[in-house]
Amino acid sequence: MSRPLRAPRFDPRAGFHMEGKDSGPSVPQGLLKAARSSGQLNLAGRNLGEVPQCVWRINMDIPEEANQNLSFSSTERWWEQTDLTKLIISSNKLQSLSDDLRLLPALTVLDIHDNQLTSLPSAIRELENLQKLNISHNKLKMLPEEITSLKNLKALHLQHNELTCIPEGFEHLSSLEDLDLSNNRLATVPAGFALLSSLLRLNLSSNQLKSLPAEISRMKRLKHLDCDSNLLETVPPDVGSMESLELLYLRRNKLRVLPEFPSSRQLKELYLSENQIEMLGAEHLQHLQAILVLDLRGNKLQSVPEEMALLQSLERLDLSNNDISSLPCSLGNLHLKFLALEGNPLRTIRREIIAKGTQEVLKYLRSKIKDDGTSQNDFVPKTAMTLPSESRVNVHAIVTLKLLDYSDKQAALIPDDIFDATKSNIITSVNFSKNQLCEIPQRIIELKEMVSDVNLSFNKLSFVSQELCLFQKLTFLDLRNNFLSSLPEEMSSLTKLQSINLSFNRFKVLPAVLYHIPTLEAVLISNNQVGSVDPQKMKLMENLSTLDLQNNDLLQIPPELGNCVQLRTLLLDGNPFRVPRAAILMKGTAAVLEYLRDRIPA
Repeated sequence: MSRPLRAPRFDPRAGFHMEGKDSGPSVPQGLLKAARSSGQLNLAGRNLGEVPQCVWRINMDIPEEANQNLSFSSTERWWEQTDLTKLIISSNKLQSLSDDLRLLPALTVLDIHDNQLTSLPSAIRELENLQKLNISHNKLKMLPEEITSLKNLKALHLQHNELTCIPEGFEHLSSLEDLDLSNNRLATVPAGFALLSSLLRLNLSSNQLKSLPAEISRMKRLKHLDCDSNLLETVPPDVGSMESLELLYLRRNKLRVLPEFPSSRQLKELYLSENQIEMLGAEHLQHLQAILVLDLRGNKLQSVPEEMALLQSLERLDLSNNDISSLPCSLGNLHLKFLALEGNPLRTIRREIIAKGTQEVLKYLRSKIKDDGTSQNDFVPKTAMTLPSESRVNVHAIVTLKLLDYSDKQAALIPDDIFDATKSNIITSVNFSKNQLCEIPQRIIELKEMVSDVNLSFNKLSFVSQELCLFQKLTFLDLRNNFLSSLPEEMSSLTKLQSINLSFNRFKVLPAVLYHIPTLEAVLISNNQVGSVDPQKMKLMENLSTLDLQNNDLLQIPPELGNCVQLRTLLLDGNPFRVPRAAILMKGTAAVLEYLRDRIPA
């Protein structure tokens, strides 16, 4: 606001402290003069090690230009200056702020992000008009309690600091609408957060949170909640009662189950990728009538409920990298713009259909509804025969789907009758997952001329036998959740292999034979003990687009890996290396590869 002062009779400067030359860094007089007029001062990126005294006293001291002009026209009456309301001193080298901050009580915006601040002055409590405070990208380990006195504060950005706790009384920030605490070291969230009744956006991502307080559900105005990249194993059931919630981010946690959302009828985007969710039921979906985006990538889902088809607003559905073997045909009735299915052991949809994209998959699913008059997921009447072993052979699967399925039987051996049942039928897929197999059945060799897809996951295999190396048409091989620590060199003869899943085994290095299979497009080897990769050899794998190395023992990532520009998805979370830091990993594969290339020695 303008501050008219009584017109002076003689020397108009009488009674004012003269603005002298600071011993510290200087600020161009033109900037100061403009700031007195506009109420805004931008000193970003000026390499400042401290804030010049003339900045704190900008509205108190006689400006230097008063020395040159004692007549003062109506446009140059400096005593009618405007109080400073906006101060930007970001991207400097500030290590502390002076208590003289109190000399700018009219400030509504203070931006000091990207400095080296380790603390804030207690005088910050006197900035009673402050509405936006950005202290992100500093080195703050704690906040002064005085910050809770800023009753008019609407936006507080504290991301990328070193905070381990939140001061008492934080709930007194009753006007706060936007709070960003991401990329700190918080292990808990105070239950008092529930009293931040005006909060619209809360970002808690990339901390060390193992739980959220149930009271968080009382934030009835909250629209955007981001809890990505924490250690959450559960979410309070009451989160589902947050009536205004529109965006919920829970990616990269340890969730096994989902809350229900009985009252979240405004929820538009739900992100749950890279957790450990095993089941998705009708109760999780029935209230999500406004949902536009549902991200379930990288979980352990085995099926998709028919109720998914009720989400008629859904536009983007990501189901990639799960354990889904079939889809409800009713999914074809959705109006999806994007459907991701790669990385699943799908049996009911041919790979070439998936490769053609979302609309072709939906078209195919709709055609199956018309063909069958029912959903393929409804169990079709099984033409089955009972064998002495009391196994049931699904002849329909053999004849129609070309699938030999003897999965989830906890069997130590595959009965001969199962192989006998194939007779003269063409078999392209074999599923012996979820048994107790200690070795690959020898009779599988009978199928070597036909089979392109083999699933031996969730068994007790400690080695891969020669038989499997003779499958010249093998394209997809699933060996996850076994006891494997090596692969035979003979696997290099698998000249059509595109995808191999070795996750949850006992590998200490990336098997050397993989470097010699040029057709590989996806190598999934997460949750092992891999300590190194060879970037030079990997660069020669020209078709490799997906490499999952999450949760291994990589102490360092070789910069030369950045030259593997063929990679579209590179997953490195959960390893003990220090760089690239989590902030880089979160930016995605392209950013990680660029970061690594920049670190290659000249």
